[in-house]
Amino acid sequence: MIFSVSFEEIFKMLKKDSMESTLPIPVYWIEMSDSVSRRFEFEADGRLSSLLFAAGLRPTPAQATAVGWILKDGMQHVGKLICSNLGARMDSEPKSWRILADVLYDLGAGLEVLSPLCPQLFLEMAGLGNLAKGMAVVAARATRLPIYSSFAKEGNLSDLFAKGEAISTLCNVFGIGVGIQLASTICSSMKGKLIVGPFLSLIHVYCVSEEMRATPINTLNPQRTAMIVADFLKTGRVSSPADLRYREDLLFPGRLIEEAGNVKIGRAIHEVLKPSELHHVKERFPDERFILSLGPKWTDLILEHSATGEDALRGWLVAAYAADIENSSNIQSENVLAEAFDRMDGVFPSFLSEVRAKGWHTDRFLDGARCRFTL
Repeated sequence: MIFSVSFEEIFKMLKKDSMESTLPIPVYWIEMSDSVSRRFEFEADGRLSSLLFAAGLRPTPAQATAVGWILKDGMQHVGKLICSNLGARMDSEPKSWRILADVLYDLGAGLEVLSPLCPQLFLEMAGLGNLAKGMAVVAARATRLPIYSSFAKEGNLSDLFAKGEAISTLCNVFGIGVGIQLASTICSSMKGKLIVGPFLSLIHVYCVSEEMRATPINTLNPQRTAMIVADFLKTGRVSSPADLRYREDLLFPGRLIEEAGNVKIGRAIHEVLKPSELHHVKERFPDERFILSLGPKWTDLILEHSATGEDALRGWLVAAYAADIENSSNIQSENVLAEAFDRMDGVFPSFLSEVRAKGWHTDRFLDGARCRFTL
């Protein structure tokens, strides 16, 4: 069979194809949150496209969309890098940082839930949400080891990790089931999500807080050292990690404890002493790996770079005895530290042996990367 096509018909076909090829192609994506889905579109003259044009690029709408998603996901990596610089503080206060990690994760998830309500601010809200979640992931992983280590009485750290992951998996599966049920009932609308979401977040943070309060940590940090010294001066006995776990301040771990001498640890030497005073202060205790400076409101304790938990306990006891002497007598400040050091030196051997018997690790002192000195 032979078809005959005129030149006029061919011209019409080519003209139709060329017109169709120049039609704008819509660029869109669909956001799905539980049982709600919303359709969003990027226009060629949007804000992100304008920024890219200003940078010398000529993006298509599809490329602008891709760059937006890259920026949003990249914020999570930025959050991880920010939080990775705070590892020493997490070693010092793992329980406080574990709670903060859950707060940040819930905050990030909340911003993601709210982003469909503000389509014009979707990129900003999603980026901040991913930033918070990235910081939360690093903080949660970094604090897991010191918390698990306090339970590894027989060196069975790997077994504890395995059991912890199993429990976490079971809880996640149960949570997914509950989430599916809520998504099909109460949370089928945005109003339901705004009511149930904060309520579940409060329950989550409360449960984690109670879990952390019940966890005994056997490493020495500023707060636990001050509590040990304060209890020793009041009762003559040393508290164990289990004794102190419910008394730790997880919101303000750096607060001063008056019964332990109001010791503030780790300030830079130039903030505490003048250069001309350093040699004189160091001569008070030439064989010790700490420096004490009595002030009107608190006592500064600065540790040497190689100082251990034992050195921190010695310095803290001297500061506590000095505060007690100042409150109960009229001894001049020059003689207060000397008298306090003599008291500490007399009780320290028995005090240290009891500290170790209670399960405290005195081979290191976790001060959260605060300033130390080297002479």
